[in-house]
Amino acid sequence: MKGVQLFLVVSAFLAFAWSLASASDPDPLQDFCVAINDTKDGVFVNGKFCKDPKLAKAEDFFYSGLNIPRNTSNPVGSTVTQVNVAQILGLNTLGISLARIDYAPYGGLNPPHTHPRASEILVVLEGTLYVGFVTSNPENRLITKVLYPGDVFVFPVGLIHFQLNIGKTNAVAFAGLSSQNPGVITIAKAVFGSNPPINPDVLTKAFQLDKNIVTSLQSRFWWDNN
Repeated sequence: MKGVQLFLVVSAFLAFAWSLASASDPDPLQDFCVAINDTKDGVFVNGKFCKDPKLAKAEDFFYSGLNIPRNTSNPVGSTVTQVNVAQILGLNTLGISLARIDYAPYGGLNPPHTHPRASEILVVLEGTLYVGFVTSNPENRLITKVLYPGDVFVFPVGLIHFQLNIGKTNAVAFAGLSSQNPGVITIAKAVFGSNPPINPDVLTKAFQLDKNIVTSLQSRFWWDNN
């Protein structure tokens, strides 16, 4: 009897562990599922309606232009060009996406952010980047590295991470993400630029800041978001 109970406990534990390990975009049950916006005669799969596979064409799996440098003339000095299911409809259910990140010289920053649904693998094509991520509570350990062209770095799913151009020239990196729609939460914009704004008393206590500083930051980020 004890052996049966032990077997059941171990089986339940393994099932739970497997559910955690596979907690990402589900595997497709067909070759592909090209997303469509027209729901007529569509089949809803993983957030999108699917086109009839017989009507799929090459353009459903294609995107052009990632070779073109992006404008980095903005407050943070970087631009992210996403290539996810919104740009390539054929990515629907495939569990992958891509991004190009351009960084201005002398401090172009992809500011601290998280991807709630994806891990990220970054490869540097040009320039020198200081990158890192912070582990979860309670350690909050900062893990960083300086990357050069050809270097690769991984950011685990859900953890806050960043990239900073510490070189004198433009920098370019490409990132692969383990979701067709990884999502992004930029920490500063989410906290100080939420709509409607978070009660300043909450942020004053959370960040141990003067309330005037909090309201000033909120006014700046809220204006940027609206």
